[in-house]
Amino acid sequence: MEFNNLNWHDSIIKRLIVDRENPGREDVISIEIVWPDGKKNVLSFIDVYWAQLNLNFGIICEESIYDAHCERRENEIVKEVYSKWGGMINDIELNYYEIETNSTSSKIMIISQGFKLQ
Repeated sequence: MEFNNLNWHDSIIKRLIVDRENPGREDVISIEIVWPDGKKNVLSFIDVYWAQLNLNFGIICEESIYDAHCERRENEIVKEVYSKWGGMINDIELNYYEIETNSTSSKIMIISQGFKLQ
């Protein structure tokens, strides 16, 4: 399953959970999504190394997704994360994920090893 090929536009974010119950061993960010066809999934980013959640609130409506995409190791923020670790994680393949919303103009940015849909 390719992240960039999912039907992002007008999907609804119902819940976002940052799970640090097992820090450094299992850092997970999960997003409950309702797709335009009505199906529901939990999108989990696994082995998260960095996240920036620029979330806006106060708008009375569902949080719909405008667009989302994934970039690989060539992304500038991914390069910065590798640099911060001083070569210790160069053998780990990290990806940059970005989700932009319609409703509140929010942006979710995550660097992790991967994702899964449940």
